[in-house]
Amino acid sequence: MPTAERLYRRLVRPGPAGAGAAPEPARLPGNGLRQIAANALLSTGDQVVSAKTVLPWLLASLGAPAVLVALLVPVRESGSMLPQAALSPWVQRHRVRKGLWVAGAAGQAGATAAMALAAAATTGAVAGVAVLAALAVFALARALTSLVDKDVLGRTVPKGQRGQINGIATVLSGLVAITLGLGIRALGGDDVAPPVLAALLGAAALAWVLALVVYSGIVEPPAEPSVRAPDGPGWLTRAWSLLRSDAPFRRFVTVRTLLLVSALSPPFVVALAAAEGGVGLGGLGPFVIASGVAGLLGGRLFGRLADRSSRALLVAGAGAASLLVLAFLALRLLTAVRESWWLHPLVYLLLALTHTGIRVARKTYVVDMAEGDRRTEYVAVANTAMGVLLLVVGAVSGALATIGPEAALLLLAALGLVGVAVGRTLPEVSHP
Repeated sequence: MPTAERLYRRLVRPGPAGAGAAPEPARLPGNGLRQIAANALLSTGDQVVSAKTVLPWLLASLGAPAVLVALLVPVRESGSMLPQAALSPWVQRHRVRKGLWVAGAAGQAGATAAMALAAAATTGAVAGVAVLAALAVFALARALTSLVDKDVLGRTVPKGQRGQINGIATVLSGLVAITLGLGIRALGGDDVAPPVLAALLGAAALAWVLALVVYSGIVEPPAEPSVRAPDGPGWLTRAWSLLRSDAPFRRFVTVRTLLLVSALSPPFVVALAAAEGGVGLGGLGPFVIASGVAGLLGGRLFGRLADRSSRALLVAGAGAASLLVLAFLALRLLTAVRESWWLHPLVYLLLALTHTGIRVARKTYVVDMAEGDRRTEYVAVANTAMGVLLLVVGAVSGALATIGPEAALLLLAALGLVGVAVGRTLPEVSHP
């Protein structure tokens, strides 16, 4: 048996066969290994270009205005989602689509290198604007890779193995994040200097270059290009029509919006820790390490659980995140616990762990919902809708945060509990 196939079989277990399901054609194990490696490298870069930890720390160190720091998460998240429905028809016109992923990875590498240059050569508002502009370019390039990746995954890896591909990549990036966090703690302690962060951003740019080299080796079966009549409906009309007419898909988008509890809560936990004068361990390192530990512990496990039932994992993740936030707020009412060194890093770790599970589950669910260009359209419309809804939920939670972070956390926990109820109505799509 070839070495690549042995390695792939050790890493990825075949999924359960559905009764009466038509078998999928055999896929090359090298495709799965390349997807794992490329996405692990991409996730490694993401640990550095993080709008929740590293970039806010960088802008604060450079003396950028607070308003620019507040724009980091909306620009990063919405910028990578909003364009996808518009990009979808263009992607569908290509028979082989891995080259589009490579182009997107190259764009992210260039944008990250621009951030490194800004961190090394500028300060103040100029640095903040430069980093934010580069982050906007980064997000647009990410929109392309996010859209194409799920399409290529669905056509090169069979059901029952896709969640594990995402999960194993998450584990590998978690190992890197732990190493990165420990390195930041050793190099900078409580105060990481901009030159150190500039060097880390340069290394992240190289990670995307390596990722595009690996991904370009995937053997992808050509798809029939989608050709629409010139007088056909535009992408916005098609996106709205899909959301209006496809009830299961519309319900998935609704559930995904309600699951923002795990994505938007962690920055508020960090803000509360800062308000308490730090977490005792000091600086940026503990939170980066927590993100890595979450990926290391959760990636492989959640990947397999997602292949069994991505719907069940979505529901469980929403419930766990909401209950965790409520427990955190209750514990903060106790002065001795609120001022303890372990509370904020531990809660951040557990939220990151639940977000890892939700992220793997929703990626697997949308890939398993449909086949071919229908899958591409689902991914594009779901992400574009989420870009809009993220801005809305972010604006509301941000407004509540002017009262106090606790008010925003209560809103997010309530949304998550509603997500549990709505998520239970989703159809099961995990089994072939």
